[in-house]
Amino acid sequence: MAADYDDELWELVPADPGAPPEHLTRFVRGLGPVVRALDYGCGDGRLTLELEAADLTVADVSLVALKRARKRLGSATLVLLEPGGQLPFDDSAFDLVLCAETIEHVQDTQRLLSEFRRVLTPGGTLAVTTPAHGRRTGLKVLARGVEHCFDPLSPHLRFYSRASLVHVLDVMGFEPRTVRTVKGTLLALADR
Repeated sequence: MAADYDDELWELVPADPGAPPEHLTRFVRGLGPVVRALDYGCGDGRLTLELEAADLTVADVSLVALKRARKRLGSATLVLLEPGGQLPFDDSAFDLVLCAETIEHVQDTQRLLSEFRRVLTPGGTLAVTTPAHGRRTGLKVLARGVEHCFDPLSPHLRFYSRASLVHVLDVMGFEPRTVRTVKGTLLALADR
């Protein structure tokens, strides 16, 4: 069920890569306390530690990542996901879904966001972080060429600007509350 590709990538990451970037840590801490939270694409759980939830579920497509997360997140429920599959959770199961540095790796964004809507409670919050692309990226492409701006071996499948992230969230039935760029990262909050 786990994605071999994702496991291979996680094998390349040091067991203790250090603290997550401070701007991501502040964003997640700022989400505040919730009863039920899902960290989708939790990786090794370093950022998940900043979530304040009475009932925490973490999910990833990599068994290697989840084994590392288990060491950090003893009481959390860990779920191994099938890449591109339906989320194995009931409707309205979570008050908060965190998708940090993950949406850019997803092949079917429409399906994923639809699943997030399904598993969020009415009025629940979706928190998304992803690398920011926009005018600066466009200028770089013009000046240096595509081959010097995008690594063909990168696991990134999607590239979001502020406008494109707002658009996709809106089209998928979310109400974007805030979308801002901090240190090259889009930080978005949207309500179901």
